[in-house]
This record gives sequence, C-alpha cells and structure tokens, in this order.
Amino acid sequence: MSAPFNILLSSAGHRVKRVEMFRATLAELGLSGKIVAADLTPLSAAMQVADAAEITPRCTSAEFIPALLDVCRRHAISLVVPGIDPELPALAAAREQFAAAGVAALISSPDTVAIAADKWRTHHWLVEHGFPTVEQTTVADALASPNAWPFPLFIKPALGSGSVGAAAVADADELRFRTRGGDFVVQTLAAGVEYTVDVLVDRAGKCLTAIPRRRIEVRSGEVFKGVTHRRAELIDLAGRIAETLPGAYGPLNIQMFFDEPRGTIQVIEINPRFAGGFPLAWEAGGKFPRWIIEEILGRPSTATANAWKDGLVMLRHFDAVFVDAATLEKLAAQQRAAGTP
Repeated sequence: MSAPFNILLSSAGHRVKRVEMFRATLAELGLSGKIVAADLTPLSAAMQVADAAEITPRCTSAEFIPALLDVCRRHAISLVVPGIDPELPALAAAREQFAAAGVAALISSPDTVAIAADKWRTHHWLVEHGFPTVEQTTVADALASPNAWPFPLFIKPALGSGSVGAAAVADADELRFRTRGGDFVVQTLAAGVEYTVDVLVDRAGKCLTAIPRRRIEVRSGEVFKGVTHRRAELIDLAGRIAETLPGAYGPLNIQMFFDEPRGTIQVIEINPRFAGGFPLAWEAGGKFPRWIIEEILGRPSTATANAWKDGLVMLRHFDAVFVDAATLEKLAAQQRAAGTP
C-alpha cells in the first residue's frame, strides 16, 4: 500500500472549494491522504472543512518558512500549495528546503515570481519579449505630459495584489489623490473584454493547457461570474508567455483584454498561482490538481490541452461554514502559544 499523499494548503483563507478539489482528486486517483489547511488566523473557512488545521505566522515573517516546514514534517506532507501573492517570494526562495524535506512546493522560480510581483518588471518583461501590453509610465510623467497621457488612465500599486488600490482615474486631481504616498504605475486603459487564462506548466516548462474564461463580474479583484471561452488567440498567447517565463511551474493565471473587432490583445497581469476563479476551469475539465499529482508521483499523465468545455458559466454565491466556538478557541490557543500576531 502506498504512503498517504498529504497536501498542505497555505494561506487557505476562504478557499473551501480548493480543499474540495484536492480532496476529490485524491479520491479519483485512489490515493489515501489528508488536506491540511494553514492560515494566520483560525477565522478561516477552509481550515474548518479541511482534515487538519494549523496556525502559521504571517507570510512576510522570517518564521513563516520554518513553521511551514514544521507542519510538513508533522503531517508528512507531500505537496504544498500556496494561496496568496505575498507568500510566493518566500516559498520560491525556499524550494530547495522543501525538496530536501521530501516535499513538492507548487511554486515557480524566484525569477518568475519577482517578474509577476512587480508591475514595473511585469511590463518591462512583456515588452522585452514582444508580448502585447498596455502603455505604462510613472505618476510624475503622466502629470507632466498630459498630451502624451490623456485621461482616463488606470493606476495600480507597483507591488499590489488582489486589485487593491487599482482603479481608473478620470483626471489629474483624482490621479494625485489616489496615488498619494504610494508607489503606483500608470497605464493606458486596455481595450476590449477582460479574460483570465488559467495555465498549467509542468516541471520541464511545457504548457499543458490554457483555459480562457471571460470575466463577467468581478468583486474585490476576484471573478464572481465568468464563462469559459475557447479562443485560439488567447490560448496561444498565454502558452507562449508561460513557456517564456524563466522557470515557471504549476498553475498560473494570465490576465488580458481582447478587443475582438480590432483583433488586438493586451496582457495586463501575470500571477504564478491558482486564481480565485479557477473552480470554473476545474469544472470545465481543467483537472490541474490531478495532473500535478500525477507528475509528482511519476504516473502517466492524463493531461489534455483541449478537452475542456467551452461556454460553461460560473455563478458564484455566498455560503457559510459553521463551527463551534470551542473549536475556534483551540486554534486560537495554538495561535497564542506560537506567538503569532
């Protein structure tokens, strides 16, 4: 009988569906194993539905990686799946530590993570490699050269995540107000319809599949309503970007605008992790968790590039997880004992 394949979802937050996807994948593959959810606070829905829960330090803390490695040791973890952007640099830098502990970390190289995290670097990398994107400048230049940078424009924090601080600005006064005290990039507005393309890259750097989904409704930077859309132009572009990135591995999501009447595409974001809206790609047939585990175990891959359903609509809704206060108190006590802020 094979050893259990235990999975750690770090910074699990509210991602209950991610717990369910990996749990279902273990069952489909005939594997025993548990899903461990870790987070900074016990007030995490995913922690309550996982098979085990662990409190870990803030992902920007020097104690974060040692704590994750300790969780991996105690739970015999086979795979670590990151949840949020701020933890990616630490996980990428510690890939060899996880590998030495016999744990696969589902994370791209530090170079790819750095390119994606910094909007200045993302833009320069896209331009350098000939990929279509928007025009980008500094706040000072946009204010000093209004003829070259006519409003409306779009701003986002250079090191932002989850669309926090990103907004269209109508004039110079709004630009000054929204960017005060921060490091922001200024971009021309992208034309067309916004898409997220879910991409999976294997250990050899090959794009296994790319699944575009049109963003119908977005809340707090996460897709709330969307539909899969088979567009060869988007699939090809996302695949070329993924295979050009230096050391991309695992799930990525690439955001772009497609102006169909003009036939133009503009890439605006690269995120080397599972997207919040990935459940749509999963339900359409993009079984990324299965294909990832198959590769880790050295099993024949069942990955298919095109066997996913076009025109599948996702309508997300609010749900709730209910937990006894005593259960939360046990986790809170673990948090206090660990000295986690």
